[in-house]
Amino acid sequence: MSLFQEKLAKELHERGPLATRMRPQSLADFEGQQRIIGPGTMLRQILQNDLLQSMILYGPPGSGKTTLAHIIANMTKARFHSLNAVMAGVKEIREIADSAERERAYYGIKTVLFLDEIHRLNKSQQDALLPFVESGLITLIGATTENPMFAVNKALISRCRLFALEPLPDNSVRRLLEKALQDEEMGLGCYQVEVLPEALDHLAKVANGDARSALNALEIAVLSTEPGANGVRRIGLEQAEEAIQQRALNYTRDGDEHYDIISALIKSIRGSDPQAALYWLARMLYAGEDISFICRRLCILAAEDIGLAEPNALVVVNAGAQIVERVGMPEARIVLSELVIYLCLAPKSNSAYRAIQQAMAEVEHGLVLPVPIHLRDSGGGSGKALGYGKGYRYPHDYPGHWVEQVYLPRELQKKSFYVPSEEGKEPQMQKIWQQRREKTGNSKETP
Repeated sequence: MSLFQEKLAKELHERGPLATRMRPQSLADFEGQQRIIGPGTMLRQILQNDLLQSMILYGPPGSGKTTLAHIIANMTKARFHSLNAVMAGVKEIREIADSAERERAYYGIKTVLFLDEIHRLNKSQQDALLPFVESGLITLIGATTENPMFAVNKALISRCRLFALEPLPDNSVRRLLEKALQDEEMGLGCYQVEVLPEALDHLAKVANGDARSALNALEIAVLSTEPGANGVRRIGLEQAEEAIQQRALNYTRDGDEHYDIISALIKSIRGSDPQAALYWLARMLYAGEDISFICRRLCILAAEDIGLAEPNALVVVNAGAQIVERVGMPEARIVLSELVIYLCLAPKSNSAYRAIQQAMAEVEHGLVLPVPIHLRDSGGGSGKALGYGKGYRYPHDYPGHWVEQVYLPRELQKKSFYVPSEEGKEPQMQKIWQQRREKTGNSKETP
């Protein structure tokens, strides 16, 4: 980086948005991500010992990818270059490679390239980068909001360590806001500001783990609020809502509303009401509910309330959950809407749920019964000598690949755990099972 570029970067840092000015300069000030950068972690040890390797930082916006890259730049003894993949091309990559070669040959200095939004590089651009990373001439730090397993060249991924960053928890975002209000040099401490607790809570919660969004909204709130007669700018909930462009809802992720609204969503789907289900889904999405939590509950519902009436429901929801994880918000709301409408309109059956509940109850409260001799394993040890497996009928040796045979202990042979419903595809499956028995006509005695 030239002296002019360094001066420009310093000026942008000092006069840029609050989120840029408040960017931590050391690991001690870095909020969250203790799982990958906390004391004793592999990445921290690598940085502290200046043993940097190529890596890709993967996580949602505002989780600290760019900040972590700049902290690494401050810690390493290497020459640091920063590019955004939106603006970079093969030409820029080769220029940095040429510079890296000179630095290594003349001064023994390594080169680190931070490539933001690496998923935006096309295949030819990624291919151009690959040999420099592979040879070790360039140590790459890529940052992306997209799943790198889908968005980045597999050859490039194989030469990098992947580190997944998570959305910052609300309390971490709140601490960053409080620090910005106190910092007189880079933050908002030079203003006389009183921010009500509910306003800070709203900014931290609505940011949904995005520290950049929360800090910039706080700056807008402060700068757009006129000082009162005493010179103090008072930021209440109304100013916070306007700054971050989202109304406050009475919703906390670990409070009653969290459980009440997901309960209302599940019951609306169970009751086949798409209008109500969409409303409750919208309430959760607007409040910043974790979309993976919603997907987990929809998967459970597909098995519990739709079940064998439409066996594909579980497959559809699982596929939808993977897409939700891949695309993220805000587009994920469209996928979730489709899943919720589909589940509402699907036929309902809880026979699988009732069946396992009854079987579990029998195991919990009934006798612990031995496995019938003909079902026991005769493959090894003393099993064969004891007659284990004797009398077992191999279904594939019989017409229709079925033979009448006892599979329960004698004491449970009159028990019926599974009772099929008359909904959807379940009667068809039950009919096939009955026809199989009638077609084979096997009525030999079973062990």
